[in-house]
Amino acid sequence: MENSKREDWNVPQSTHQENKKILAGILALIFGSLGVHKFILGYTQEGIIQIIISIVTCGIGGIIPFIEGIIYLTKSDEEFYQTYQVGKKGWF
Repeated sequence: MENSKREDWNVPQSTHQENKKILAGILALIFGSLGVHKFILGYTQEGIIQIIISIVTCGIGGIIPFIEGIIYLTKSDEEFYQTYQVGKKGWF
């Protein structure tokens, strides 16, 4: 049993990754201007910046999160996890 724990310590849980990926992608497509997807991924500073961009550009800045949502949803689960949750890549 102890040997099993040692082997699983570095294996990401695919259900958790998939749920965060899909949730962040859909929220980026629908409510991207509010930066909700950034807050879901733990990027508070980027979320606040997204809100400010949307206010300053009267919503035109909402194209950025729309593109991010498409990128999130087209990445594989593992690639998304490594890039945005482990690597903490805040933009694109």
